[in-house]
Amino acid sequence: MRNYTRFIPGEEIDAVEQWQFGSIDTAAQLLAARVKAREAEETAVQTESQMQQVYQDGYAAGVEQGRLQAQAELQQQMQAFLANQAQEAAGKLAAVFESAQSELQAAEQTMSQGVLALSCELARQVLRHELTVNPEVVMPVLTEAVGLLGAEFKTAVVKLNPLDLAALGEQIQANFAGIGLSLRADPEVLQGGCLVESAGTVVDGTLQKRWQRAIATLGLSSNWEVPGEPF
Repeated sequence: MRNYTRFIPGEEIDAVEQWQFGSIDTAAQLLAARVKAREAEETAVQTESQMQQVYQDGYAAGVEQGRLQAQAELQQQMQAFLANQAQEAAGKLAAVFESAQSELQAAEQTMSQGVLALSCELARQVLRHELTVNPEVVMPVLTEAVGLLGAEFKTAVVKLNPLDLAALGEQIQANFAGIGLSLRADPEVLQGGCLVESAGTVVDGTLQKRWQRAIATLGLSSNWEVPGEPF
């Protein structure tokens, strides 16, 4: 084995190829190009990832904004609906209240008329009973009727129920001694009533007429006599 520590024998030189520095440069360029390509690829991937993230963020922001806008519009619609419903409900409530007030007033009016009519009927029954037991109740009526004729009337015809005339004839003559009264029995005149006539003037003091005048002031209308009712 030869010692090549310092020299290479000439017969072996042909087997050695000359080193080309261009090969090193080309390899370096290829390596640099690959590095740049890889960096560019990584940059592109990163850029795409960033763009996707931006897109996703923008999409999410748009969705959230759309959701908030839709929610706000829904709230506005709900508020408008509730306001309209409240106004409609208030109108219906006012109409119901007004109708109830009208019905209540009508009911109160009906009840008042009923109570008044009942009171008048009770009064009529009390008067009928009083007339049967106390014939002298006709005296104030007769006094008022004669007084309505005036001082210029000196004579008058007085028609009374036969029962009243029988019970009070003498008393009437005594009480009206200054006036020439002609007392006559008339079965058409009910007890407690009278008719006074003088010189064409008639003062109707019958129970029927007095009763109708009395209840007319109360807004009622009914007859004193009820068909089929015993006196």
